[in-house]
Amino acid sequence: MADFDLQIKGGTVVDGTRVPRYRADLWIKDGRIAQIGGRAPGFARQVIDADGLIVAPGFVDLHTHYDAQIRWDPWCTISGWHGVTSVVLGNCGFGFAPVKPNFRERSMLTMTRTEAIPYDSMKSGMKWDWETIPEYLDSLDRAPKGVNVIQYMPTASLMTYVMGLEAAKTRPADDEERAEMRRLLNQGMDAGLCGFSIQRLGKDSAQSDFDGSPMVTDTMADEDILNLARVLRERDEGFIQITQSTGLIKDDLAFLERLAEQAQRPVLHNVVVASRKDPKVHRRSLNWLAQCRAKGLPIFAQTGTHRTGFAFTLEHWNLYDTSPAWRAVTTGTVEEKIAKMRDPDLRAAIKREHEEANRKLEVIQAGVGGPIRNLIVQWVNEKPDLEQYIGKSVGQIAEEQNKHPIDVLLDLSIAGKLKVEFLGPSRGFNAEYTAEMANASPYTFPGASDGGAHTKFFSGGAFTTDFLRWLVRDEHLITLEEAHYRLSALPAHAAGFRDRGTLREGAWADVVVYDMAGLGIEPEWIGEITHDFPGGEWRRVQHAKGYRAIVVNGAVTFEEGKPTGATPGKLLRHGHA
Repeated sequence: MADFDLQIKGGTVVDGTRVPRYRADLWIKDGRIAQIGGRAPGFARQVIDADGLIVAPGFVDLHTHYDAQIRWDPWCTISGWHGVTSVVLGNCGFGFAPVKPNFRERSMLTMTRTEAIPYDSMKSGMKWDWETIPEYLDSLDRAPKGVNVIQYMPTASLMTYVMGLEAAKTRPADDEERAEMRRLLNQGMDAGLCGFSIQRLGKDSAQSDFDGSPMVTDTMADEDILNLARVLRERDEGFIQITQSTGLIKDDLAFLERLAEQAQRPVLHNVVVASRKDPKVHRRSLNWLAQCRAKGLPIFAQTGTHRTGFAFTLEHWNLYDTSPAWRAVTTGTVEEKIAKMRDPDLRAAIKREHEEANRKLEVIQAGVGGPIRNLIVQWVNEKPDLEQYIGKSVGQIAEEQNKHPIDVLLDLSIAGKLKVEFLGPSRGFNAEYTAEMANASPYTFPGASDGGAHTKFFSGGAFTTDFLRWLVRDEHLITLEEAHYRLSALPAHAAGFRDRGTLREGAWADVVVYDMAGLGIEPEWIGEITHDFPGGEWRRVQHAKGYRAIVVNGAVTFEEGKPTGATPGKLLRHGHA
């Protein structure tokens, strides 16, 4: 009989606590770390040779949308390939519980647009056996998982369940409805939820509902949010994720402060990003965060460090939704979209909104492929008469044809039955400013991968690998010890994960073993298309290079990049197994 289940032998341990790296063996038994360093009194059933490799805690991703995908992909890939061993579901207020049986179809349609999860995959891959949050958590507990999971109360689902969809979108809750939402949140917290989540982007939401209307939480009243925050304060447990951007930045930040004051629980602010040229963009956010902390407000910020591109067609595109005119032409069936794109009045409205320099739309476009004139025609749906445009930018074609760039985008899309693909080219990234978001604040961590969402557009789940190879290995701007603290220990602390995020004796054995020199992502920038979703659907993926092993609760889930088939992940009710 082996004394241990697994020995990770001769690696360089970076334990997530910022302790300087050291060489040691790590022994695992019954899912937990039994011993680090020294000589173990026995032998292990399995040995991983980690000589020359880094041994570190598995990564924690607090912003994913694997709510549907985990039902057919227990490892939550892309993230699972890139060393993520724990995820949080139900972000932005969106999810699949609580849900009345007659609303299941509508909830899938919502996610088809707002998070761009393929409908046919949800229809084929999800087996509904719940209505309430406790029933949902029991179902998630039973499902095979290759990563650990904690779950928010999806606030949009909660409001719809209590108020009905139309009422939830058009008015604040009344006293009776607020009492019922408090009761259901308490019930969910009793069953193991970690808190609740919100997206509030105003009436011109950048991520709208299936019919183009704002999501339920986008226009949610302050008091309806604070009503739920007080539940967490009374319980003294849980945390809140919020993405708020209504176009009035001072008001948005003031509300986040009020929310943190009312809840007295951690608030995760999404998201801080660095520009290429202007350091004031991220420094203003870091300064505000420091001021909040000086007031005793427990706010953390997730930072966007992705170097991942966007490639999209107008068949599925939803990320210009903050523009009412764009939202109009990109909702409906393919035939309806094409008809609207041909409408001269709608075209004029799109151009007018661009010419009026809608700042919110400009910011969003900068983050999802760049200005329309810079987009590159990448694929033309096998249309020979369109192949002449491949490799050209929309702006270049506009000059050649004496057209407005928006007319070029729409005309090419129509000619290709909405399947013409446009690529956002890389304009570069500022490594110094990106690293500063971690080095200059104790309250930030990389994340906001959106893993599981927008699967046809981009692949943010590879951010962990890129963070290490770019900012640690290539640029030498973040130390290895700091990087693993930010990727594991700090997010685990912020989100209430128990016995996760660091390597220490007695903790659960979530571990990555990798070759720093060999870390890589393939293919780069926009990944590749793979048809591995249920219902015959496809997605974009970026594979991981350099990982010798990924371990979840003591079991190896990936070895040399190959899946073992093990599903040792756990639903972490109240943050622990």
